[in-house]
Amino acid sequence: MLSLYSNYVIAPNICKILSIIALNICKNISIIAPNIKICIIFAFFYCKTFFMRYLPRKIDLDLQSWMVSSSRKPLILRGARQVGKSSAVRQLGTRFDNVFEINFENKDFADAKKVFEQHSDPHLICSELSAIYEKPITAGKTLLFLDEVQSCADAISALRYFYEQMPELHVIAAGSLFEFALQKIPSYPVGRVRSMYMYPFSFEEFLQAMELHILREKFLAASPEKPISDEVHKKLTDLFLRFLVIGGMPEVVSKYASGGSLLECQHVLDELTETFFNDFAKYKQRVPATRLEEVFSAVIAQTAQKFTYSQASTSANQVQIKESIELLKMADLVYCATHTSANGLPLAAETNPRYKKMMIFDTGIYQRFLRLDLANLLLSQKIEQINNGALAEMFVGTELVKAQNNRLPAELYYWQREKAGSAAEVDYVVQRNADIVPVEVKAGTKGSMQSMFQFLTEKNYAYGIRTSMENFGAYQNIRIYPLYAAGNISSF
Repeated sequence: MLSLYSNYVIAPNICKILSIIALNICKNISIIAPNIKICIIFAFFYCKTFFMRYLPRKIDLDLQSWMVSSSRKPLILRGARQVGKSSAVRQLGTRFDNVFEINFENKDFADAKKVFEQHSDPHLICSELSAIYEKPITAGKTLLFLDEVQSCADAISALRYFYEQMPELHVIAAGSLFEFALQKIPSYPVGRVRSMYMYPFSFEEFLQAMELHILREKFLAASPEKPISDEVHKKLTDLFLRFLVIGGMPEVVSKYASGGSLLECQHVLDELTETFFNDFAKYKQRVPATRLEEVFSAVIAQTAQKFTYSQASTSANQVQIKESIELLKMADLVYCATHTSANGLPLAAETNPRYKKMMIFDTGIYQRFLRLDLANLLLSQKIEQINNGALAEMFVGTELVKAQNNRLPAELYYWQREKAGSAAEVDYVVQRNADIVPVEVKAGTKGSMQSMFQFLTEKNYAYGIRTSMENFGAYQNIRIYPLYAAGNISSF
């Protein structure tokens, strides 16, 4: 497998044709040895996976910085399933002489799991692995990649010993449901490992995947003080609407970027949704899968509003619903925006956990779950009609998550005042350098800003941000960002 890492591109349809040819060859030529037949079929079926063009991610630069750091620690790459963790590590692996990849969910690596269960000395672990799989592990030349590490708690525990006794070896562990695995080990190796968090594609990464490099540069350079032309704004808006539909899951983005239709992307989204629901069975020791599906559906139904537990399930109590929410958050399938008084920094200092807004992690999964009218969305370009603007607010929330420091768990905040006759709500509150800034989301080009102005007056803050279908701009003490530029809000 190591020799298959490359930068070559073979189109998916060609891969299918070659696979069919390989099968026919194996059926019709009886003199081919059984083992060779298996190798031919394996090679052709997997060429799609290993020779497809890698779509660059922002995290690539952070991984490269980690690789050359003199104070490097074993790295844990965390995130939901199917967000591209393994692909990003394999791409980094092209910078090494070889990659030793172990997938702890693959039965072919059952012996590797036993090695970690029986030993803690990293030198002995590497020696055993090399002997079993006949592959070298050389410090400075090999990337040791422990994939689906949540299935081997002993491998997580061993990371501290790699840092203490074999720091010159590059070690990356990746997995989803990682928080579950941590509860199975006596102690987390605090200070001896480093974490990075990975999410679905952002809109900026989508532009890069589409190879719209000049447009992306204009997008990144724009600001309320430097708006773009109406023509460029329209182009970005059209792409933004398509991104809303397909979402940021790498498999879907890859399908669309390689010329796939929206219908084909919808089919991939259906498959991914089924995969996530099937994964719920893995949590059954904690929460029944049916309850998780019910609560996941409730999160979608209550997007962009204060989450009401009594409306989340007909059969579970509040404690059980909270437990389900926590599991979905641990799996990175649900993001939470918590109420903050926003009187000072840090924003987390004055939160009220009784007031929360929930959203799932991807707009593509969201719209597919609701079976939205895509033709109406793309033709009318009026997303305010979709769940009263919930899709727009969710998009902004997910983009704010993706734009945060990937070394720390993402946090979202909002502000709400519930008083008779003076209720108000600001969709998000963010920190920009030393400033506390309210962010109001408008799904169209119009809408009241009363809550925003109340917040600014009450807190005596300098300015607020409105994100909408408008072009970049400013008026009074409000700075305007197009919805597609929500991820740029914290960049200035």
